[in-house]
Amino acid sequence: MAGPAPGRRLRPLAALALVLALAPGLPTARAGQTPRPAERGPPVRLFTEEELARYGGEEEDQPIYLAVKGVVFDVTSGKEFYGRGAPYNALTGKDSTRGVAKMSLDPADLTHDTTGLTAKELEALDDIFTKVYKAKYPIVGYTARRILNEDGSPNLDFKPEDQPHFDIKDEF
Repeated sequence: MAGPAPGRRLRPLAALALVLALAPGLPTARAGQTPRPAERGPPVRLFTEEELARYGGEEEDQPIYLAVKGVVFDVTSGKEFYGRGAPYNALTGKDSTRGVAKMSLDPADLTHDTTGLTAKELEALDDIFTKVYKAKYPIVGYTARRILNEDGSPNLDFKPEDQPHFDIKDEF
């Protein structure tokens, strides 16, 4: 019994090679090149209030961070809005959730506390959080308050899988 003709055996392999070469989104490497790993942003970290305060846009060589809903964003690319002397600089270096919700730069509103916000303000907060901060700026971490209670005990309501950066594939 004779096997398949030599050209016949290569057709499925050639078809597979063609599919792999033309498939969008698949990493490719040319001969002699090593494939690059998938690009990832900086690792996320936990920020205390004191640490976050160091990134308020006062130093030219430092990144500019602000937190909304306990999520710390790198807003350095928006330096004209958040840098020293810029219109929204008051929001930086802290969790300014209440100020964002109320669209206020009043120092009393530049806090994480959302107690007493109206439904309309909470809706505006979610909208700005998603359409501005998550859409435009990289997440660099979380405030310690989001993960820990005031006494340092774990916040049992914190679920990593509910966090904006979480991807189960990254956990293995």
